[in-house]
Amino acid sequence: MSARGLLRGLVFLASLVAIGFLIQAMQLDSFLDKAWIDTEIRGRGLTGELILFAIGGVFVAVGLPRQVISFLAGYGFGFTTGLTVALAATTLGCVISFFYARFMGREVVARKFPGKIRRIDDFLADNPFSMTLLIRFLPAGSNLLTNLAAGVSRVGWLPFVAGSAIGYIPQTAVFALVGSGIGVDPFWRIGSSVVLFVLSGALGIHLYRRYRHGKSLNGESGENGGALAGGG
Repeated sequence: MSARGLLRGLVFLASLVAIGFLIQAMQLDSFLDKAWIDTEIRGRGLTGELILFAIGGVFVAVGLPRQVISFLAGYGFGFTTGLTVALAATTLGCVISFFYARFMGREVVARKFPGKIRRIDDFLADNPFSMTLLIRFLPAGSNLLTNLAAGVSRVGWLPFVAGSAIGYIPQTAVFALVGSGIGVDPFWRIGSSVVLFVLSGALGIHLYRRYRHGKSLNGESGENGGALAGGG
């Protein structure tokens, strides 16, 4: 590994630790609530949408729950616009963390964890779009870790981002629907959200069982192994 690659890798690892401590110390996610939406976002039209898109993208990129952005977008803009803004922000966060890992941490992570990176490559290599879509449909796991792992692998950015964007839709819709408070009885609104969440997870599990072909991301056989999901 070149000295430049090692330096970039060390900066990458140190920055992840620093971001985690910064978020915890400054409680940067504490202002993302309905009161902030009411005072800074609601009623500002396209400007408000762009603000939430940009802030949401950055926050998702550093690992804060994308579901929070989806809920607040639904609360601030209603279901349809909220879904669009939240999906765009979540996809932006995916792009940021993916390329950050690719340009800053690829060499050092690949050198330190070659087996894990090889399993990621094997899992995504045959059909990266479909396999990424599969991972995103699964309701558990870390969205940030999935983005970082894909970034240091050899998977192409376009199928990964496209599969992620489409795979984000079910859960984004769930939380945007709950946040929107549209003129539907809360029982039916929350009930339909739960049904949509369960269906998306069931679809992800079905696709995994159908297409894994003995592959997994934890070093075990596909019959016993699990996948790195992108739910969080």
